[in-house]
Amino acid sequence: MSTPTLRPLRGTAVAASALLALTACAVQGVDGGEGGFPSGPIEMTTPTTAGGSGDLITRALAQDLEEPLGTTVNVVNRAGANGKIAAQEVFARDPDGQSLAVMMQSLFAITPLAVDDPDAVDLDDMTLIRGIALEGYVLVVPEDSEYESLDDLLESDRVTYGTAGAGTGGQLAQAALFGLAGTEAEDVPFDGGAPAVTAVLGGKVDVAAAHAAEVVSQVEAGELRPLAVFNEERMEAFPDVPTAAEQGYDVVVDQRRFVAAPAGLPDDVNTAIGEAVDEAVASEEFGGVLEQNHIEPWEADGEQVRTQLEESRERYASMAEDLGLELSAES
Repeated sequence: MSTPTLRPLRGTAVAASALLALTACAVQGVDGGEGGFPSGPIEMTTPTTAGGSGDLITRALAQDLEEPLGTTVNVVNRAGANGKIAAQEVFARDPDGQSLAVMMQSLFAITPLAVDDPDAVDLDDMTLIRGIALEGYVLVVPEDSEYESLDDLLESDRVTYGTAGAGTGGQLAQAALFGLAGTEAEDVPFDGGAPAVTAVLGGKVDVAAAHAAEVVSQVEAGELRPLAVFNEERMEAFPDVPTAAEQGYDVVVDQRRFVAAPAGLPDDVNTAIGEAVDEAVASEEFGGVLEQNHIEPWEADGEQVRTQLEESRERYASMAEDLGLELSAES
């Protein structure tokens, strides 16, 4: 049995050339003078553990930000509470552009459905800079599972499904699917998508919904069988796998990642970071990392990110209410 893995970030030669390019350029502020932005190395936090898709995206972005920003961008992992721990730490800092985070949509659109938290991170706690990536969810079972199709799964008397934890997209997608089908199903939470996939491979749960990057190698190796995707359209990684909607269940859930800074970021610094992110995500290297790991680019400015988060929060809340879903840790 193999362990879910993501594809390597890049070759050593590319990393070395990027380092040489960084070394060759002088660190200067936005205004070209002393005391401007950046004033030194930038810290970019990802609210995920090392090795997951969020970590992969953040490290790829950080590397491609160093040249346009003219400074080192260090990645820090602060996992926990579906992103809240990282968000509270980063967004409490000075809004000087030296502290950034790559956050995920689920913290603001799905976690509130699972956790009644008076201290929840709010959109107004952040300066939203750019959207950068979109990941869909794919529903998988072991290749030797008795469930050869989605109908087989949903007609089962009882199903156990693995999730990356309460308030995550994979949990919402599966809960909504089983709710629509009227299938008795038990949520088994794990500490991340990779452990949930490992549980499927080991037969500890019947099924799980994970990002394409977390399961594609196991699907290609004949260890996992995809039954459905929760995108609006079929995934390029699994062109023969129909969407849940195609199979009669209108469940569309995705994960989006975006760059944010503490609220109150000066306009000139916001512009400088935004332009640097635009340059980074347009690079052949960053695009290659996304493509290699079956992650879609998401091009959105700060206002578009806010609109997306607000609309997805309303849509998911309506879905949960209509189906009477309980997404708490005890569900």
